[in-house]
Amino acid sequence: MADDLDDTTTEAVLAPYGPLPRNGRVRPMTRWGTPVMHRPQARVEVYDDALRELAADMVASMYAADGVGLAACQIGEDVAMFVFDCPDEEGQRVVGVVCNPVLIEPEGVARRLDDSLEGCLSYPGAFVDCARPDYAVVEGTGLDGQPVRFEGDGLLAKCLQHETDHTVGTVFGDRISAKAMKKLRKQHDAAAQDYPPEWPT
Repeated sequence: MADDLDDTTTEAVLAPYGPLPRNGRVRPMTRWGTPVMHRPQARVEVYDDALRELAADMVASMYAADGVGLAACQIGEDVAMFVFDCPDEEGQRVVGVVCNPVLIEPEGVARRLDDSLEGCLSYPGAFVDCARPDYAVVEGTGLDGQPVRFEGDGLLAKCLQHETDHTVGTVFGDRISAKAMKKLRKQHDAAAQDYPPEWPT
């Protein structure tokens, strides 16, 4: 997920399941329209060094692109996993890795929509409003195969939903109107020269 906010970070980072894997290599972003972006991803069944290396590459690529979240399909890998480093409504940064994510959204009176800007590293340079619940919970497993659970509001809620969508083959362009998609496409095309095919390597 792309970050449209000012570059404001807090020193404290909440990492309930440990720090993000490091020393990965930056890979080019896979763009919307590529088949892997538009189909459900393969479930993680084996938790090994190869999976950890992939997660490290995802983290390196996310940071290189100034993103707050990244799914494996966004670097061309058919794996149901995402990484994130994203602030919540109060600016508390939360980091994590989620394999085989399952999204739990609020229902009934607890369900309130946040119709704020959203962007995607696989469709760079463009942001439009996209309505999503203002609170989200994601459950799955970590890189060691043990259960993980992340929840939050603000940009974190949007990020958790956005990245879980990627693991089932949905891009946020699928969730907006034709008019909004036209606006998004216009922004993306205008910024194309800033994001060559090898970006962000």
